[in-house]
Amino acid sequence: MKYSLLLVLFAVAFNGFSQIRKLKKADQYYQKLSYSLAIPVYENLRGSKMDSPQMQAKLAFSYYQIGNMKKAVEQYKSVFEKASDIAAEQLYYYAQALKQIGDFDESNKQMAIFNEKKATDSRGKAFKACPDYLQKITTNKAHVSVWLAEFNSPVTDFGGYTLNKTNQLLFVSARKNTLSKSKWLWNGENFLDYFIYNPAKKEVKSNRQINHVNSKYHEGPLCFNATETFVYFTRNNLKKGKKRKDKNGIQNLSLLLAKVDKNGAFDDIQTLAINSKEYSVGHPAITTDGKTLFFVSDMPGGFGGADIYSAPILTDGTIGTPINLGNKINTEGQELFPTMHKNQLFFASDGHLGLGGLDIFVAELIEGSVKAVQHTGPTLNSSRDDFSLILKEDGQTGYFSSNRDGGKGGDDIYHFSLLQPYIFNTTIKGLIADKSNGQPVANATVSLYDENNMLIATFVTDAAGNYTMDVAPKTVFKLKVNALGFDAQEQIIQPTSGIYEANTLLEKPAFFGVSCFITDAKTNQAISGVSVVISEIKTKNKASFQTTNESVKMLLTNVALNDVLTVDVTLKKQGYITKTVQQQVKVSQSGYIDLNQTMDLTLDKLELGMDIASLIDIKPIYFDLGKWDIRTTAKIELDKIIKIMNENPSLVIELGSHTDCRSSAQFNLKLSDKRAKASATYIKSKITKPERIYGKGYGESKLLNGCACEGTVKPTCSEEEHQLNRRTEFKIIKF
Repeated sequence: MKYSLLLVLFAVAFNGFSQIRKLKKADQYYQKLSYSLAIPVYENLRGSKMDSPQMQAKLAFSYYQIGNMKKAVEQYKSVFEKASDIAAEQLYYYAQALKQIGDFDESNKQMAIFNEKKATDSRGKAFKACPDYLQKITTNKAHVSVWLAEFNSPVTDFGGYTLNKTNQLLFVSARKNTLSKSKWLWNGENFLDYFIYNPAKKEVKSNRQINHVNSKYHEGPLCFNATETFVYFTRNNLKKGKKRKDKNGIQNLSLLLAKVDKNGAFDDIQTLAINSKEYSVGHPAITTDGKTLFFVSDMPGGFGGADIYSAPILTDGTIGTPINLGNKINTEGQELFPTMHKNQLFFASDGHLGLGGLDIFVAELIEGSVKAVQHTGPTLNSSRDDFSLILKEDGQTGYFSSNRDGGKGGDDIYHFSLLQPYIFNTTIKGLIADKSNGQPVANATVSLYDENNMLIATFVTDAAGNYTMDVAPKTVFKLKVNALGFDAQEQIIQPTSGIYEANTLLEKPAFFGVSCFITDAKTNQAISGVSVVISEIKTKNKASFQTTNESVKMLLTNVALNDVLTVDVTLKKQGYITKTVQQQVKVSQSGYIDLNQTMDLTLDKLELGMDIASLIDIKPIYFDLGKWDIRTTAKIELDKIIKIMNENPSLVIELGSHTDCRSSAQFNLKLSDKRAKASATYIKSKITKPERIYGKGYGESKLLNGCACEGTVKPTCSEEEHQLNRRTEFKIIKF
């Protein structure tokens, strides 16, 4: 009995020691990033005395690292239900794992808790500042179209580096290679090597040009210079023994430089001085001008995880002192796979707000500094890992990699085509001008609104009518322009590039009116001080003015385009004959109708002794032979004098009647006097102050030509010449 008890106790003790050794071994695997080995050991210890929330957190993170998000979420959920003292970083990965299985609501809850526990972390701060980030990302207009590349395998494939010299494509893959039979203990796949795809033959191979580059460990992201004469590439540290591993036994990545021969082979490979066994350096990208290298490193002094750095490229291809790109681009998470196109840096990150896992972002660089970062949208990204975007030389097409659903397995390479560029700080500029004459409009206010009608920016045009404003990128803007004396203009604009021109022509308000300019009939000079009354019969518009040396203008109400108007203009000024003119005019366009175009708006100056008949259109006044009765035709002409006298109430006129020489002088004198008085009497009956006109007969005493015929004189004048002497004059005696 005692012996049996000793055996049992020994077995229990031995089993306890065995579990301790297993946990220690699992932790060693975990520490060395050998997650594929750590997972089965941790799973075996679940429910044992070694089990704990801390152990399960490591198990959850191991599942996360090999891409099994369903298992990671199950483990994390169990962990955080049991313990509250788990590191806040694990909360972040729990939130990320939830995203990757599509549970965004629960992910947001965990992010809020993460922010409370680690309030200084930029990732939590970003979430708190923009809790509706998901809606903003998913409602963005698609920038790309994507489709799966035909040369993927069931294991990891990523990259897509065009070899222009050989018209082939170099990429990175974990597919089987003859060089090494070892497995990568992170996820149990083969180590990564370079492979070449020949589009013409639709063939993938590891050819002799790159066979000697591939090692028995990892080869990874690379970049060529513009002429493909040298290359920077990523590889595991290949130094022997402990020299290639850090203090935790991890074999870090290093960055190498090599020449590229005409056949595409890498030669003269050298390790850059920036490398260290204590941290990783890799993922190179060269600027368009070939002067700067971007790369990724977890070297000390960063923000956490892997950060993106820049360094000048020296004449021999090596690099100068690296500079961290700062907290606009780097976070406490992972920033990886930078690539350059012009002044835009594309990169992958799990630290910026995204759809889950690694998302692809783009940053605008101005003189080497990061000005802004934006998410590249839902088409290019998924809830899984999306990374390694590489643009071809055309800047419109390229490759990216993803482990999203629908691929062949693991990470797959996708083609993409750029539908619209990624825009930063859109520069909107333009000219504001008068539509009627093309002249610039200074001091116009230009206001810009977003799709929610929120004011973004305002600008006042300069003396040349120009404006320029830099705004954050948006798909749609509303532009409003206001200027004194013009109708406000509004337009929707959709910038398609970083600089967008939006010119606006302003119109003066639609109005209708009439204008006129009063001049002296003889001198054609402007007359000031004229009393002008303008009226329109139909609409009863009426206005009075005193002229200066400029036009007088009357706005018309209740008038529409194409209306035909009847306009009266009455002109009065002391020393001039008062005048009323009526004319029909058509409203053919907005603005003032110039009445001078169809009306005689000149004034005749009065002079003593002047015959008013010379100023107005008065036809000869005829009487029946030997009579002085006022004929109907004569009344028409006399009415013209009546109108003038009524319009000029201070005017005093002598109405003189003249005959030709035929008949006796005495007869002509009496007849003309009777006719003059009869005419004057007719006028007196129709004017104020009748005494202002009187009639006087002159007979043949004031012939205008030599057509006398008294006594023995025999005239040879024609009837037309006699007619000149038979006349009625209306001389001004006083005004």
